[in-house]
This record gives sequence, structure tokens and C-alpha cells, in this order.
Amino acid sequence: MEKQYFEVWDYVIFSVCLLSSLAIGIYHAFAGGQQTTTNEFLMADRRMNYAPVSLSLLVTIMSAITVLGVPSEVFQHGTSYGMFSFSYFIFIPIVAHGLVPVFYDMKITSVYEYLGRRFSRVVRLCATVAYMVMMITYMGVVLYTPALAINAVTDLNVWVSVVGLCVICTIYTGLGGLKAVIWTDVFQAIVMLLAQIVVIFIGSSKSGGFSTIFKLAAESGKLAPLNFNPSPLVAHTFWALTFGGTFLCMGIYGVNQTAVQRVISCKSKRHAQITVYLNFPLLQLVMVIACVLGLVMFAEYRCNNPLAYGAKSDQLLLYYVMNVLGDYPGIPGLFVACLFCASLSTISSCFSSLSTVALRDIIQPNINLSDRAATFLSKCLILFFGLLCFLMALVASQLDSVLKAALSILGIMGGPMLSLFILGMFCRYINSTGALSGFLVSSAIAFWIGFGGLAYRMGVPRMPSPPILDHSCAPLTNYTSTVTSAIVDQTTDADLLVPAVNTYYDGINIVYKLSYMWYSGMSVLVSFVVASFVSLVTGREEILDEEALHPLFRAGGYFGPKTNQPNKEELISLETKISTPGITT
Repeated sequence: MEKQYFEVWDYVIFSVCLLSSLAIGIYHAFAGGQQTTTNEFLMADRRMNYAPVSLSLLVTIMSAITVLGVPSEVFQHGTSYGMFSFSYFIFIPIVAHGLVPVFYDMKITSVYEYLGRRFSRVVRLCATVAYMVMMITYMGVVLYTPALAINAVTDLNVWVSVVGLCVICTIYTGLGGLKAVIWTDVFQAIVMLLAQIVVIFIGSSKSGGFSTIFKLAAESGKLAPLNFNPSPLVAHTFWALTFGGTFLCMGIYGVNQTAVQRVISCKSKRHAQITVYLNFPLLQLVMVIACVLGLVMFAEYRCNNPLAYGAKSDQLLLYYVMNVLGDYPGIPGLFVACLFCASLSTISSCFSSLSTVALRDIIQPNINLSDRAATFLSKCLILFFGLLCFLMALVASQLDSVLKAALSILGIMGGPMLSLFILGMFCRYINSTGALSGFLVSSAIAFWIGFGGLAYRMGVPRMPSPPILDHSCAPLTNYTSTVTSAIVDQTTDADLLVPAVNTYYDGINIVYKLSYMWYSGMSVLVSFVVASFVSLVTGREEILDEEALHPLFRAGGYFGPKTNQPNKEELISLETKISTPGITT
């Protein structure tokens, strides 16, 4: 397709959005306590209201990958991906009432401090390293996506965009801390939602209105019915998206430092829980917007599929905005700003959380630092992770589908970590040896199936996308001959000899077809089995921190032992008194 370029108004709107994000960060660098303490810089003084935090939590996860990837998925395969929203009914209450109360009551800064108190320093360190590897990898994918998008519509080099994003994000995150990140997220959330809604309404009017769009989608089978296929090898079934998606979302919203850090920065536990619940309608709105965008694109391109002529799936929505809505002044600029805002919000959250985790879980346990020195070091760490993010963008440039790649990364590496927190809070009998064994085994299996599958699928031939997506287009004059010519030109003898894709998944290779939606759930199951076996063999912990358990499973709780047991702090205090001369009990 022909490349389109920005007009003056596009550059104006785009520049205003980026400069506004930078201005918010600079403002918070000099407001209040001027980010001179770790509590203010890393936790926003724990005084945040649920309203801004809920929007920040939303856009932390809703990156440019979501904005571009989900509409493309709906365009190609219909609205079956929308069943992912069923998982929101399950994981939201679990996170709000199962995980948040424990984290908030413990007054932790890094979520991995919990693992040190519940299990051991070794478990804490292993989970910390795994998290840092996961988020650094994920950042590369998130950073590369909007840069590739801007290159598709302007003559700006991809890597100039990547560097620009890194620099802007590093400046306002390093200067303004978590408070600046949260308030910048609020502004970016407004831009993102506004841009997508504007595209929907203008696009629908050009295609004959919503009734016409949904009629065309229904006639072409794009309004996919619920798929109750029980096979875990099918990507987007009701079971995979609802229950597999529940574990995936719990790993993202419930135990991921980027999310937890926001939630526990609220001024009360009630505000923290409201923050989580407010994400239910927000997530549903985002899913509806993404699905409608996919159907709007289908109505426009059903007779002339851009994917058949070289367009990448992750650029499809941007092609639509530039080529169909490009005549509307400022709309392309607003939408590209939406992509950059989506990426900035996620990357800034990653920078902030990685800096916090590196400081609290790796540096401070080994080096004694003053609070001022720790604050300065955390700002330097943000610069360091900015450089790493750029390097990972080089790797992301070699991936095919950023949506599946991003969710795969979160599922592969987030699942084993989720299992540590679930076992720690809801299974009293799991000891540190069992938890570590379960984590390592589930990580090895998840890495094998997940990353092995990503590598294996690179060698599996992909069926070419058909030029016509709607059979009613075939009788159009002069179109059939054009399509036939395009197919003939693209077909070679080698293509005719390619075997069916399913024949590549035989024998042990069948595990590589496991839906990426099940990676987290599989990891939790494997970890539970291994951790339970090892813990029963090695025996329970002699000292158990009751505060690290969910209230229902603590001593005296509904599912806990009925006899009161001293917690870890009480036992340590008692041992100190007994062993110290001159102190009696």
C-alpha cells in the first residue's frame, strides 16, 4: 500500500501529546517533596487516590501492543478474542480480596519482599531475577511496536523513534518518580481512549454506520459464536480465554510489580481494592473498542485485504487510519500520539518497577545506603534500564506478531512467579524448599514449551492471507481478475509442495501447539504438584510468618489451624530474649 505522510496538524497534535507527558514529569520533579526520599520517589508517599491509580493501572497493561494487536486479531479471525473479557469476572475479585489485602497490610515496597518473608532470601532472589528478565524482554517488544508504526506512515526512521521514546520516558520517570508516572498515565489514558473512539465513529460513518458494519461482519462469520472446544491446543476457545486468561491476568494484575506498586501506593486498603474493581468496566470498555475497531477495518478492507499485499498485521490499523481517514486533519497525528502514549505509559511503569525491584531486592539487602543515596541510585537505575530497553528493541524487531509475542512472554515467565504467591498465601504446608523446587521445574517446562514454541513456529509455513475476505466481493467488475493475477504472481512451485501446517506438529512437537493462553495456568499446576510433593517430603517450616498468609488461612482463620501460633517476629524476639544474658522472659 502507498505510504502516507503527516500534515501540519498531525505534527502539532502529536508534538503536544508528547511534550505534555514530559511537562507532567518535570512538574512533579519540583512539586511536593521534590522526590528526595525513596517513599516519595518509589511509592508516591502512599497517598494516591483510587481514581488516577485505576487509570494508571489500566494503561500500564494496555500498551501499543493491545491497541494495534487486538483489532488486527478481530479483523483476521473474528470477535472470538473478545471472550477474554469473561476472565475479568473471575480474576478481579480474586486480586481485590485475595492478594491486595496481604500486600497492603505488609507495607512492602517491592512485591518480592513478600517472598523473602514467606519463604527465604533465595526464593526472593530467584523470583526477582526472573521478573527483571521478563520485563526487560517485554519492554523491547512494547518499545519497538509504535516505532514500527510511525515508520509505516512517515519517513522517520524506526530507530530514531525508538531512541526518542526511550529518552522522553527516561526523563520524566527519572525526574518525577511514581507520582509523575501515574499522573502522566492519566493524561495518556485520555488520549488513547479519545483517539480510538474518534477513529471508530469517523470510520463507521464512512462505511455506512454501525448497522451496516455489524451486518457485514455477521454475514461473513466475523461475529464469532462461543467456541467450547475443550482442546488446550486451540488458541481462543471459551475455556482458554476465560480460565487460562484468568491465570494470565492474575500474573499481570495481581503479582506483577508494575501493577502492585500502583495499588499499594493508595492511601488506604479500601482505595486499593476500589482501584482494582474500577478496572473491570475500564477493561471491558477497552475490549469493546478494540473489537469494534477490528470490525470497522473489516468493513473497509473485506474486498481488498492489505495483508495479501505485504502489510504486516501489526500495522493494519495504522494503515487504515492513514489511508482511509487521512483526509481528516489531525486524525492521523492523534492516533499515532495514541500509540506513543500507550507505549510510554507501559515503558515508564516498567522503568519505575525495575528500579524499585533492583534497589529493594538486590542492592539494599547487601549494601547499607542512606535514604538520599538510595533515591539517587534509583534514578540512576532508571537510566540503566532505559539503555537495556533500547537493546531489547533490536531483538523485538525480529518477531512476527507482537500481540502473541507479548502475551507469550508474560505467560511463560509470569506463570511460575504467580505460583509462588498463590502457594505462599493459600497453602500453609508449602515450605521454601518446595516453593523453590516448584518454581524451577515449572519455569523449565514453561520455557521449553513457550520459547521453544516461538522458535519452532518460525519454521512452520504460514498460509497466505487471501485478498478477498467476503465472498460477496467476487462478482465485482475487474476485481476478480486482479485478485487472480495477484495470487498467480505470488504462487511458486515450492508453495505447491508445502505440506499441511498440522503435519509439522507430530510426536513430541504437539506440545508447541499449546495455546499461549494456558502457559500461566500450566505453570501454576506444575508448581503446585512439585511444591506439594517436596514440602510433604521435607516437612513444614518451623517458623511461619502468619502475616504472609491470607487471613482465611492464618492460625485461627477459617481454613487455618485453630490454635494460635506465634508469628515469625514473635519467635525471633523470644529467641533473642532467651539467648541474651540479663534478659528474662
